[in-house]
Amino acid sequence: MSAIKEKQAPKPLPFQWQFLAGAVAGVSEILTMYPLDVVKTRFQLQVGTGGADGYSSIGDCFKKIIKNEGFGTLYRGIIPPIMVEAPKRATKFAANEQYTILYRNILGQDVNKQALSILTGVSAGITESFLVVPFELVKIRLQDKANAGKYTGSVDALTKIVRQEGPLALYNGLEATVWRHAMWNGGYFGCIQGVRNAIPEADTSNGNLARNFIAGAIGGTFATMLNTPFDVVKTRIQNQAKGTVHKYNWTLPGVAIVYREEGFRALYKGFVPKVLRLGPGGGILLVVFDTVSNLIRKHVLLENV
Repeated sequence: MSAIKEKQAPKPLPFQWQFLAGAVAGVSEILTMYPLDVVKTRFQLQVGTGGADGYSSIGDCFKKIIKNEGFGTLYRGIIPPIMVEAPKRATKFAANEQYTILYRNILGQDVNKQALSILTGVSAGITESFLVVPFELVKIRLQDKANAGKYTGSVDALTKIVRQEGPLALYNGLEATVWRHAMWNGGYFGCIQGVRNAIPEADTSNGNLARNFIAGAIGGTFATMLNTPFDVVKTRIQNQAKGTVHKYNWTLPGVAIVYREEGFRALYKGFVPKVLRLGPGGGILLVVFDTVSNLIRKHVLLENV
């Protein structure tokens, strides 16, 4: 019965409810894990060892940020992600659901195979990219310690970027963002499907929550392994202000530059804080999304869950 039950995927929620469930999941994850994103960005912007003020480990980075800049710096730049997090994560899950329906109709598949999950994930990631680029750029500028006295906050950063660099500057790094999100979403949703196929469905709700968390955490970890080199280059592209020499312009050439000048390990700068965030964060995302979706099905749409 469990095998038959596994194949009977719940009917997708209407778009507005998918959007709401994704939004709640995204905000829950970022409020929990954001300081690790600040640490990740600091490592990605650090060329070489960073000199005397450089960071040698996650603990060292946390210690120096708190000691030299204050605890609040760990949440510096959180406003843009919070503003975009609801539509971003909502778009991730809602687009994934909608692409699943589309590709199933096109390909004639009734069962959500892993290859289909990868395809829908990549498509959802590309869609998500166009929404998040301006918010990512403002966040990166605020997280860089070199910009501590340049911007007083998110609105000030946005205003100065538009005034000094032009409105199109908000879309610097779009191509790199597409690479980053396509790789992450394809790896995340594809891996989730593989783990769910490997782990039998539980008989209890708590068991299924644990199963979803494991699937999401493994998916988040694997996706992070795939997309970190593109994230490193995206971060560097978006931190290049107008009037400076732009060393990084396109993603794949940027990856080659980092590899040639700093070695393979530099392509994974910030990987540990990133995976510490997006591994468990991926589990949190999936658990909250599925939980909110089931609550909507049961209490709003009055379905049997």
